[in-house]
Amino acid sequence: MAKKGQKKQQTSSGELVVARNRKARHDYLIEKTYEAGIALMGTEVKALRMGRASLTEGYAVFYGDELWLEQIHIPEYVQGTWTNHTPRRRRKLLLHRDELDKIALQVQGKGRTVVPLSLYFRDGRAKVEIALATGKKAYDKRHALREKQDRRETERAVSDVFKGRR
Repeated sequence: MAKKGQKKQQTSSGELVVARNRKARHDYLIEKTYEAGIALMGTEVKALRMGRASLTEGYAVFYGDELWLEQIHIPEYVQGTWTNHTPRRRRKLLLHRDELDKIALQVQGKGRTVVPLSLYFRDGRAKVEIALATGKKAYDKRHALREKQDRRETERAVSDVFKGRR
C-alpha cells in the first residue's frame, strides 16, 4: 500500500493518517483547528489510500462563500486511465455554514490564514484538519527552536542523573 520505507500511521481513535504538515506548526501560530470533509474524485481517494500526499505548500481560500483547498499535491493514481485527476487541482472543503462564517470572519482580520495540518481517513471518509493560523516572525521561530532544544537538554540531563551516568 504505502511506498517502500513509508508507513501510514494509525491513531488510537481509528484514524488512518495519510499526510501531516509539520512545517505549518513551525511557520504559524495555530489559533483554532477544525475538521473538514474534502470533496475528492475516485482516483484521488485511491492515491490517498496508497499513502501518497503532500500538504506542505497548501492553504485554504474563500471563493464566494465556499472554502477551497489550494496547492495540495495528491499524485496521479498509477493505475488510473484517462479519468485520472490533476495533482494540484483546487478541492472543496465541506464544513457547516456556521463554521464557514466564523472562519471567514477571522480570516478577514489582519494576518490570519487557513492552513491544512493533516489529511486522514475517519470511518472510510477522507478528512482534513485545518487551522486558523497567524504567521510567525523569524525571531519567534528561533525562540521556539531554542525552547525545544533547552527542554531536550534538561530531559537528557535528568535521565542521565536517574540512570547514574553522572
